[in-house]
Amino acid sequence: MKLSALTEGVACTLVQGSMDTEITDIVYDSRKAAPGVLFVCIVGTQRDSHDFAADCAAKGAAAIVIQHDIDLTGMDGVTVLKVDSSRYAMARMSANLFGNPARRMTMIGVTGTKGKTTTAHMIRSVLEAAGRKVGMIGTNGVSYMGRHEDTANTTPESYELQKIFRTFVDAGCDTVVMEVSSQGLMMDRVGGIHYNVGVFTNLSPDHIGPGEHASFEEYRSWKGKLFQRCDVGIVNADDPNTEALLEGHTCRLVTYGMGEKDDYRAGDCQLLRTHDFLGVTFHVSGKDEMDVRVNMPGAFSVYNALAALAVGKELGVPDQAIHDGLARCVVKGRVELVPISKKFTILLDYAHNEVSTESLLTTLRAYQPHRLVVVFGCGGNRSKLRRYGMGEICAKMADFSILTEDNNRFEKVEDILADIRQGMVKGNPDAKFVEIPDRLDALHYAVDHAQPGDLIAVIGKGHETYRDRMGVKTPFLERELLEEYAKEIGLE
Repeated sequence: MKLSALTEGVACTLVQGSMDTEITDIVYDSRKAAPGVLFVCIVGTQRDSHDFAADCAAKGAAAIVIQHDIDLTGMDGVTVLKVDSSRYAMARMSANLFGNPARRMTMIGVTGTKGKTTTAHMIRSVLEAAGRKVGMIGTNGVSYMGRHEDTANTTPESYELQKIFRTFVDAGCDTVVMEVSSQGLMMDRVGGIHYNVGVFTNLSPDHIGPGEHASFEEYRSWKGKLFQRCDVGIVNADDPNTEALLEGHTCRLVTYGMGEKDDYRAGDCQLLRTHDFLGVTFHVSGKDEMDVRVNMPGAFSVYNALAALAVGKELGVPDQAIHDGLARCVVKGRVELVPISKKFTILLDYAHNEVSTESLLTTLRAYQPHRLVVVFGCGGNRSKLRRYGMGEICAKMADFSILTEDNNRFEKVEDILADIRQGMVKGNPDAKFVEIPDRLDALHYAVDHAQPGDLIAVIGKGHETYRDRMGVKTPFLERELLEEYAKEIGLE
């Protein structure tokens, strides 16, 4: 592709060379520089890749995009373009390179602090029940047409994102549901993308610190940018930050929540628990009337379901597809029920810090179990405050805790458990708990010692990877392991 076509819609200044230069690909990692590519110089939080521009030119890069002045006049044969923002320029050029695939699909972006992943899955489930072919991008990776791939970021870098969109189009997808992080907006990973629908779940302090956002206000402001880039904004009217987040919005707004004036509002919420179901039922009124059943527990599931329902309604999805999609939606590692026994309930959840753990246990406590049991650990080489906090919360809110490994990285599991133990003692000196360092043994213990009516929550990031007794890193699929163990011991 000629550079002139690649830079369509990008404000740039030709410093040297020719706009007729042929470009074979775009790279932003200097190690990938090769003959014919365009290298984009990114100013990062740790390093400035302008420092590697000359090396890339020496490797044969056909063009270099710069954000601030550098001297490449001695590099023969390389074209140099200057832009105001190299990240934004890369986003637009990447879209051009892959044929602007986002324009050929219905684009749905979900932002917020909590609930993005679950809401995105619910939306996908509803749309697929209506016959749409959906590609999804987020914390759990990339999924489309029965395929799955992992990603490094919730919102991938713009080049990878546009490449994914191209893959979706080629596979026959007509819709994209993606999590849009504040970092993704701030760093122009979604630069140039216009969304048909934007969704806001909720907001609380997160991603504030060096290399992220300077303040909560900045964090909120970047979240709000999504609603300056979409046609319809579907927003949680009950969140206290919604009004401030929507400042400067340019979209038509649709509200959901529990208020009388909300477009889609929930009422008559009922908790429902059986051996193979842990969820809620509620009635929707406002722009429509319908009863809803969701296979996920807690008030937050009502809000997530309302958001998905509103998306379906605004896109003209039939009521039956909304019912079917919400009733059968399951999100891996998000309050994921593992129905291995009629005597007790066991579930998996991603909760891996104090706030998420407290939220989860509060939700589960409302179902009034015989005992609330939690199996958990904490990651290594991370703040010890998380260990103390999770230990304190579990000691206060659980009837029994099983302390075990998570992703210990380069720390000893025993040292991490010792820190958690301190938090347990602080939270409740009389807390009942046991320490079982090996996570698989901990799972077996939880099943073996379960009492009728127990609700057992296996939480943290242990479901992602597991280091077996030989020290070899292998996939750790807790659901499958629990199901296998239940068969092995003849659990009913």
